[in-house]
Amino acid sequence: MKIRVGFGFDVHQLKEGIPFWLGGIKIPHTHGSYGHSDADVLIHAICDALLGAANLRDIGFHFSDKDPKYKGIDSKILLKNVVAMLKEKNYEIGNIDTTLCLQEPKIGAYVSEMQKTLAEVMNISEEDISIKATTTEKMGYVGRKEGVTAYAVALISRES
Repeated sequence: MKIRVGFGFDVHQLKEGIPFWLGGIKIPHTHGSYGHSDADVLIHAICDALLGAANLRDIGFHFSDKDPKYKGIDSKILLKNVVAMLKEKNYEIGNIDTTLCLQEPKIGAYVSEMQKTLAEVMNISEEDISIKATTTEKMGYVGRKEGVTAYAVALISRES
Protein backbone atom coordinates (compact mmCIF):
# COMPACT_ATOMS: atom_id res chain seq x y z
CA MET A 1 0.00 0.00 0.00
CA LYS A 2 1.27 3.47 -0.89
CA ILE A 3 0.56 6.15 1.71
CA ARG A 4 0.97 9.87 1.04
CA VAL A 5 0.54 13.00 3.15
CA GLY A 6 -0.31 16.50 1.92
CA PHE A 7 -0.38 19.90 3.55
CA GLY A 8 -2.74 22.77 2.71
CA PHE A 9 -2.91 26.41 3.73
CA ASP A 10 -5.31 29.20 2.83
CA VAL A 11 -6.06 32.72 3.97
CA HIS A 12 -8.82 35.18 3.12
CA GLN A 13 -9.65 38.71 4.13
CA LEU A 14 -12.71 39.29 6.27
CA LYS A 15 -15.10 41.98 5.06
CA GLU A 16 -18.27 43.31 6.61
CA GLY A 17 -21.64 42.40 5.17
CA ILE A 18 -20.76 39.31 3.14
CA PRO A 19 -21.61 35.68 3.98
CA PHE A 20 -19.12 33.69 6.07
CA TRP A 21 -18.74 30.22 4.56
CA LEU A 22 -16.62 27.84 6.58
CA GLY A 23 -16.39 24.08 6.19
CA GLY A 24 -19.24 24.11 3.69
CA ILE A 25 -21.74 25.84 5.96
CA LYS A 26 -22.83 29.44 6.37
CA ILE A 27 -21.89 30.74 9.80
CA PRO A 28 -23.73 33.77 11.18
CA HIS A 29 -21.29 36.65 11.58
CA THR A 30 -20.99 40.34 10.74
CA HIS A 31 -17.99 39.66 8.47
CA GLY A 32 -17.36 37.03 5.82
CA SER A 33 -14.42 35.77 3.80
CA TYR A 34 -13.71 37.72 0.66
CA GLY A 35 -12.52 35.97 -2.50
CA HIS A 36 -13.24 34.91 -6.07
CA SER A 37 -15.31 31.89 -5.01
CA ASP A 38 -17.35 31.70 -1.80
CA ALA A 39 -13.92 32.03 -0.08
CA ASP A 40 -14.36 29.00 2.20
CA VAL A 41 -10.87 29.02 3.67
CA LEU A 42 -11.27 25.60 5.33
CA ILE A 43 -12.35 23.80 2.15
CA HIS A 44 -9.59 25.52 0.17
CA ALA A 45 -6.95 24.30 2.62
CA ILE A 46 -8.39 20.77 2.47
CA CYS A 47 -8.35 20.86 -1.35
CA ASP A 48 -4.70 21.88 -1.35
CA ALA A 49 -3.79 19.17 1.18
CA LEU A 50 -5.48 16.49 -0.93
CA LEU A 51 -4.02 17.78 -4.20
CA GLY A 52 -0.56 18.01 -2.65
CA ALA A 53 -0.73 14.49 -1.27
CA ALA A 54 -1.54 13.17 -4.75
CA ASN A 55 1.08 15.44 -6.40
CA LEU A 56 -1.63 17.17 -8.45
CA ARG A 57 -0.40 20.77 -7.96
CA ASP A 58 -2.69 23.21 -6.14
CA ILE A 59 -6.21 24.60 -6.07
CA GLY A 60 -5.27 27.69 -8.10
CA PHE A 61 -3.88 25.52 -10.89
CA HIS A 62 -7.16 23.62 -11.25
CA PHE A 63 -9.64 26.38 -10.38
CA SER A 64 -8.09 29.71 -11.39
CA ASP A 65 -9.39 32.90 -9.81
CA LYS A 66 -9.01 34.42 -13.28
CA ASP A 67 -11.66 32.10 -14.69
CA PRO A 68 -15.15 33.65 -14.51
CA LYS A 69 -16.80 30.22 -14.24
CA TYR A 70 -15.48 29.97 -10.67
CA LYS A 71 -16.75 33.42 -9.62
CA GLY A 72 -18.86 32.92 -6.49
CA ILE A 73 -18.73 29.10 -6.81
CA ASP A 74 -19.66 26.96 -3.84
CA SER A 75 -16.34 25.54 -2.61
CA LYS A 76 -18.03 22.20 -1.94
CA ILE A 77 -18.14 21.79 -5.73
CA LEU A 78 -14.39 22.38 -5.91
CA LEU A 79 -13.80 19.81 -3.15
CA LYS A 80 -16.03 17.28 -4.91
CA ASN A 81 -13.94 17.78 -8.08
CA VAL A 82 -10.70 17.31 -6.12
CA VAL A 83 -12.02 14.06 -4.63
CA ALA A 84 -12.88 12.89 -8.17
CA MET A 85 -9.31 13.67 -9.28
CA LEU A 86 -7.98 11.50 -6.46
CA LYS A 87 -10.36 8.69 -7.39
CA GLU A 88 -9.07 8.82 -10.98
CA LYS A 89 -5.60 8.09 -9.57
CA ASN A 90 -7.06 5.32 -7.35
CA TYR A 91 -6.40 7.19 -4.10
CA GLU A 92 -8.63 6.90 -1.06
CA ILE A 93 -8.79 9.51 1.68
CA GLY A 94 -7.60 8.22 5.04
CA ASN A 95 -8.19 11.25 7.22
CA ILE A 96 -8.11 15.04 7.29
CA ASP A 97 -6.79 17.16 10.17
CA THR A 98 -7.42 20.91 10.12
CA THR A 99 -6.81 24.00 12.21
CA LEU A 100 -8.62 27.30 11.77
CA CYS A 101 -7.09 30.54 13.00
CA LEU A 102 -9.68 33.23 13.64
CA GLN A 103 -10.35 35.66 16.43
CA GLU A 104 -14.11 35.41 16.08
CA PRO A 105 -16.67 33.99 15.82
CA LYS A 106 -16.17 31.01 18.07
CA ILE A 107 -16.85 27.96 15.91
CA GLY A 108 -17.16 25.15 18.47
CA ALA A 109 -20.93 24.97 18.04
CA TYR A 110 -20.51 24.47 14.26
CA VAL A 111 -17.81 21.79 14.14
CA SER A 112 -20.20 18.82 14.00
CA GLU A 113 -22.20 20.35 11.15
CA MET A 114 -18.99 21.14 9.23
CA GLN A 115 -17.75 17.58 9.73
CA LYS A 116 -21.07 16.17 8.51
CA THR A 117 -21.11 18.42 5.45
CA LEU A 118 -17.49 17.73 4.52
CA ALA A 119 -17.89 13.98 5.10
CA GLU A 120 -20.82 13.90 2.67
CA VAL A 121 -18.87 15.79 0.01
CA MET A 122 -15.77 13.59 0.36
CA ASN A 123 -17.71 10.37 0.97
CA ILE A 124 -15.75 9.58 4.14
CA SER A 125 -16.67 9.17 7.79
CA GLU A 126 -17.17 12.23 9.99
CA GLU A 127 -14.72 10.59 12.38
CA ASP A 128 -12.02 10.97 9.70
CA ILE A 129 -12.28 14.78 9.73
CA SER A 130 -10.75 16.76 12.57
CA ILE A 131 -11.57 20.47 12.83
CA LYS A 132 -9.83 22.51 15.49
CA ALA A 133 -9.71 26.27 16.03
CA THR A 134 -7.46 28.75 17.73
CA THR A 135 -6.92 32.49 17.90
CA THR A 136 -3.68 34.39 17.49
CA GLU A 137 -4.16 36.04 20.91
CA LYS A 138 -5.12 39.31 19.20
CA MET A 139 -1.84 39.49 17.25
CA GLY A 140 -1.47 40.05 13.50
CA TYR A 141 -4.20 40.24 10.85
CA VAL A 142 -6.15 37.39 12.46
CA GLY A 143 -6.00 39.08 15.86
CA ARG A 144 -7.16 42.36 14.33
CA LYS A 145 -10.09 40.45 12.75
CA GLU A 146 -8.92 41.34 9.24
CA GLY A 147 -8.58 37.76 8.03
CA VAL A 148 -9.00 34.06 8.62
CA THR A 149 -6.46 31.29 8.04
CA ALA A 150 -6.80 27.53 7.71
CA TYR A 151 -4.28 24.71 7.74
CA ALA A 152 -4.98 21.14 6.68
CA VAL A 153 -3.14 17.84 6.53
CA ALA A 154 -4.50 14.94 4.50
CA LEU A 155 -3.57 11.27 4.46
CA ILE A 156 -4.35 9.35 1.27
CA SER A 157 -3.52 5.83 0.16
CA ARG A 158 -3.76 3.42 -2.74
CA GLU A 159 -2.77 -0.12 -3.44
CA SER A 160 0.70 -0.28 -5.00
